[in-house]
Amino acid sequence: MASDELHLCIGRATVTAARWKTAAVAYDSDLADRIRAVVGGEPGLAEKRMFGGLAFLIDGHLAVSANSRGDMLLRCDPAETEQLAEHPAVEPYVMRGKPMTGWLDVGSAAIAEDSDLEGWVAVGVRYARSLGPA
Repeated sequence: MASDELHLCIGRATVTAARWKTAAVAYDSDLADRIRAVVGGEPGLAEKRMFGGLAFLIDGHLAVSANSRGDMLLRCDPAETEQLAEHPAVEPYVMRGKPMTGWLDVGSAAIAEDSDLEGWVAVGVRYARSLGPA
C-alpha cells in the first residue's frame, strides 16, 4: 500500500479510504435497474448518488432511491405517511433516531414483484412532481 493512503479500522478489518468510499455509496444495482425500467421515460429524470444509495430525482426532487440492502427510500406526501406505512414491509424512514414524515423505508418484500415496485415508484414520482421544478 502507498504510504499516503488513509487507513480506516472497522472492527477487525482495515480498509483504504478509496475502498471505504466505494462501500459507503454502494447500492443494490439490480433494484436500481428495476427502478430505472419504471421511471426511464419520465421527463426531468436524473440519477444521483446520495443517502447511501442511488437516488432517482424528478425535476430536482428525490422520488425514490435504491439502497444497499435491497430496500427503497421513498418520498411521499407527508399526509400519506401513516397510511402508506401500514404495509407490513414499509416503515417511516428514521434519521438520527427520528421518524421522518414524508419519507418511507420500503422493504424488499414490498417490492418483490414488478407490479408492486411500479406502484410504490408511482407514489414517489407523483409527490416529486407535485413539488414543481427545484
